[in-house]
Amino acid sequence: MSIAQSLERLSGINVGQLAASHGTPFYLYDGDRILMQYRRLLQAFSGTDCRIKYALKANNNISILRLLHKAGSGLDAVSIDEVRLGLKAGFEPSAILFTPNSVAFSEIQEAVELGAQVNIDNISLLGQFGHHYGGRVPCCIRINPHIVAGGNTHIQTGHIDSKFGISIHQLRHVVRIVETEGIRVNGLHMHTGSDILDSGVFVQAAELLFDAALQFPELEYLDFGSGFKVAYKDDDITTDVEELGSVITDRFRSFCSEYGRPLQLWFEPGKFLVSEAGFLIVRANALKQTTATVFVGVDSGQNHLIRPMFYDAYHHIVNLSNPNGTPRIYSVVGNICETDTFAVDRKLNEVREGDLLAIFNAGAYGYTMSNNYNARPRPAEILVEDGLPRLVRRRENLDDLLRLMNEA
Repeated sequence: MSIAQSLERLSGINVGQLAASHGTPFYLYDGDRILMQYRRLLQAFSGTDCRIKYALKANNNISILRLLHKAGSGLDAVSIDEVRLGLKAGFEPSAILFTPNSVAFSEIQEAVELGAQVNIDNISLLGQFGHHYGGRVPCCIRINPHIVAGGNTHIQTGHIDSKFGISIHQLRHVVRIVETEGIRVNGLHMHTGSDILDSGVFVQAAELLFDAALQFPELEYLDFGSGFKVAYKDDDITTDVEELGSVITDRFRSFCSEYGRPLQLWFEPGKFLVSEAGFLIVRANALKQTTATVFVGVDSGQNHLIRPMFYDAYHHIVNLSNPNGTPRIYSVVGNICETDTFAVDRKLNEVREGDLLAIFNAGAYGYTMSNNYNARPRPAEILVEDGLPRLVRRRENLDDLLRLMNEA
């Protein structure tokens, strides 16, 4: 979706009225856009038995989880409490894939007790799993293909020094443990990281997973992770999921014939489903001119949206209050006592104190990575479904910050 298209969808919502009712800042989510992305991905892989496992780490608001559950999605969870949150949202335990990293074996045991599908990315944990469960409880194994998909190096997980997954070069060791302990492996998984641009690189990683799959005769599915790139700028190159779907579908069906029976094809999109559907609405508190820069200080910061500071991520910004104002150059900064810069030397329609600004692509890794630094509460969240906005998480207040403290 282009910036213009996102702005057009946003313009159909009375943001000023929402700001008056709920205050700023607040997150605003387009539920219809989330469902559109979900259906687009399913359609791209319609020639297979495709299953979508939404990566709720991207946005774990329970209303969004219920929206996707109603659409037929499963979940990808990375902590035991994400599993519990998925259950609370109505997902069947078997629809939840639990893919933790660097956890104690007790957390794996909790997931088994809850009925989730466990995905193991550590040889030590695989051995413990086999010792405890043998073939009674199936598991998935996460393979690191040692392939970099491209894009932002901060979000790559498939390179040789990654902490994620079991090296493809240790496959023989994995097979020995599986055979010795009698483990029933019902799935293989890989995830190369975010911002996949080249379908050829993805196919290269898929071939490694196909080769590995021949070592495991009881598979039910292959999980190719996700990492589909979305647009942050109008000229951004994005993942052509339709092209990728065509290539992968043909090769996957061919592999299933080689394997001897059909398997399910799983994906775990997070950002692809929710990023472009989300906006962070902030208010300009102050204009400050130095000898070199004009700053727009807003009522938010890295405590609400850390991606620009943490990942050096670009987020488009629009002045909603003055759409016809003269374009000027600003740096947009937050109100936290750290360098929390949303944008440097960005052209915006003239900003006045009190104007509402929309920060785009805020649906993924926004609220879920937020914090209470400087004792500032986290913002409200509003979900729009069928054109109707509703509050799906109220704004925090000081009482919320004090609730877990012992004041005695």
